[in-house]
Amino acid sequence: MVFSNLFFLYLFLPANIILYFTARKNRTRNLIMVSFSLVFYAWGEPVWVFLLIATAFFNWLLALRMERYREAQEGQRARYALAAAVILDLSLLVLFKYTDFLYENVNALFGTSFTGPGLVLPIGISFYTFQIISYMADVYRKDVEAQPDFLKFLMYVTMYHQLVAGPIVRYQWIAQEIDHREVDPGEVWQGLCRFCVGLCKKVVVANAAGKLAGQYLDGELSRLTTAGALFGILMFTLQIYYDFSAYSDMAIGMGRIFGFHYMENFNYPYIARSVTDFWRRWHISLSSFFRDYVYIPLGGKYQNQLRNISIVWLLTGLWHGASWNFVLWGAWYGALLILEKKVLLARLEKLPAAAGWAWSFLTVLVGWSIFYFTDFSRLAVFLPILLGGRLTSDPGLWVTVQNNLFWMVLAAVFCAPVLPWIKARVDAYAVEEKQQAAVVALQAAGCLLLVMVSTAYLVGQSYNPFLYFRF
Repeated sequence: MVFSNLFFLYLFLPANIILYFTARKNRTRNLIMVSFSLVFYAWGEPVWVFLLIATAFFNWLLALRMERYREAQEGQRARYALAAAVILDLSLLVLFKYTDFLYENVNALFGTSFTGPGLVLPIGISFYTFQIISYMADVYRKDVEAQPDFLKFLMYVTMYHQLVAGPIVRYQWIAQEIDHREVDPGEVWQGLCRFCVGLCKKVVVANAAGKLAGQYLDGELSRLTTAGALFGILMFTLQIYYDFSAYSDMAIGMGRIFGFHYMENFNYPYIARSVTDFWRRWHISLSSFFRDYVYIPLGGKYQNQLRNISIVWLLTGLWHGASWNFVLWGAWYGALLILEKKVLLARLEKLPAAAGWAWSFLTVLVGWSIFYFTDFSRLAVFLPILLGGRLTSDPGLWVTVQNNLFWMVLAAVFCAPVLPWIKARVDAYAVEEKQQAAVVALQAAGCLLLVMVSTAYLVGQSYNPFLYFRF
């Protein structure tokens, strides 16, 4: 099940909200949330819900055991419990996500013909695995207490708002809200508005951009012009941002409806003035996970920084997919970040902001090209074309641009922090109760319009993927 689905929008989510707020006790609400989350997860792949529950149960037990060891000053046993949990979680991730990839590479290297198991990748396993690992590490480090109630821990792991595509939510961020939540009408309203904005971003912008990207990037590359290659990768650049940030918006919005506050996952990454700045703004929950649980424990910037950056970006690439293009994508960004830290950042700070933005955006375009093409032979054809290898006229492209110019300009504009700018001015204006009521009425009309437009698009739309489901 996906959020941009008519069944989800008009049956599943309303039913969840009604039952949740009808219940009086938090434990009943927890049970309702877990039940809806398991149904949501099992909707397309029922068998993997048992893997999810079993993984949560064994980690819950190991965390309780680890905490007892820590309290008894048995540090060695606590480390063993942590190691057992991490090995279990990563083994399952490797089994389902990378086994066939390993078979393919063994066959290519040794000329063998072994057949991989062909396991179907459980949706969201990369996200919930990292979420569980962060919990286990935090319990080990005494940053949080182990959750004694399995229902509450299962709710933390399975909440459908962020289960299958993030953001990666750490237990310590919502521990108090898991144990106790108050209904705040203002928070519920803001959550609904955030959800509507995310829905429109996904259905209206991301899907349209994805269709256009496919037209130019999935066809016969021998016919592609430089202008067409640039247009296609720009459309993918819009698609992946609006698709993933839309999912995060909807997840954060639904979290607020039910009393949870998830971290922001995007901070307008396309206005970044360096690659370093870009990765502080893109998929923040993943970047911060690797920083806090891999980079800093390895020594951070104080011990073997180049090695630490290389390891982090090898893992970042592999996390995104079992394919060599993702390894190359991780190496691309690892090399750029090392280059910036050692040479470029000090120079970029002295240049006009436009120069830093141009550097960041051009490197991101090349990065998304590597990310998009899992076939190296197609990537090897595409990159020279993109970089000016076929500067011929493309009349059909101009027609396409004219037909889509209005929404593309709006999409580009809203990649900058326009909405926060508008909100700040509205908040400064709405100081009296009458003005605040007018703002709420305007918000309600806007949200209703966004839902109506999104519904109209969904009724006649067959192209409706969520890119990050595959990770």
